[in-house]
Amino acid sequence: MITITENAAKHINHYLSNRGKGLGVRLGVKTSGCSGMAYNLEFVDEASPDDTVFEEHGAKVFVDPKSLVYLDGTQVDYTKEGLQEGFKFENPNVKDSCGCGESFHV
Repeated sequence: MITITENAAKHINHYLSNRGKGLGVRLGVKTSGCSGMAYNLEFVDEASPDDTVFEEHGAKVFVDPKSLVYLDGTQVDYTKEGLQEGFKFENPNVKDSCGCGESFHV
């Protein structure tokens, strides 16, 4: 299960509104970084039949079956800390992450 905070939903819907189209966002993982995997977030215009869809606060997050194994239990949030602003992922499956916080290992 993927949860979406109210703040994250607000930003997802804002970005979709500015874009003028889209069903939601796709959250996935890709091989990258010094720890092995990185989060990937992109707009969804057409859902895949294999997607699992999570919806909270009016926003939808689509996850493919391969990524769901690594993302199950993740909370999607949107934070602003100092000069850094963006989506933040609280993933209980992460065992280790790199110093810059861009990649992780499960």
